[in-house]
Amino acid sequence: QVQLVESGGGLVQAGGSLRLSCAASGRTSSSYAMGWFRQAPGNEREFAAAISWSGVYYADSVKGRFTISRDNAKNTVYLQMNSLKPEDTAVYYCAAGYSCSGIGCYSDTPYDYWGQGTQVTVSS
Repeated sequence: QVQLVESGGGLVQAGGSLRLSCAASGRTSSSYAMGWFRQAPGNEREFAAAISWSGVYYADSVKGRFTISRDNAKNTVYLQMNSLKPEDTAVYYCAAGYSCSGIGCYSDTPYDYWGQGTQVTVSS
C-alpha cells in the first residue's frame, strides 16, 4: 500500500502562485508514475499534470503555468502553480501508479493510490 498526503493548498489572488506537495509513504517506488488531478465544484475530476519514466505531461489548461517535479530522496512530488486563475479553483488530488506513458498518463486508470486532496482557491 502507498499513502499519499497533499499539502500546500490555500487561498491566493489571481496571478499568484502556490506550490503543492505530495508526500508518499509505504511501499513507494521512485519509478512510480505520479499525477495531479483536480475537481472543481459540480465538475468531474480532471487531469492536471503527471510525471513518469516516459516524461512529464500537462493538461492544455495548465501548460506553461504549472510545473510538476519530484524529489525521490524525499518521496515527494510537487506541483508549482504560477499565474493562477479563478478557474484553477478546485480540490487538487495527488495520485500514484505503477506506470504510465504518453496519453495513458492523462487518464485516472493507471493510478492505484490517491490522496485526500487539498483545496486551492483563487480569488479574482
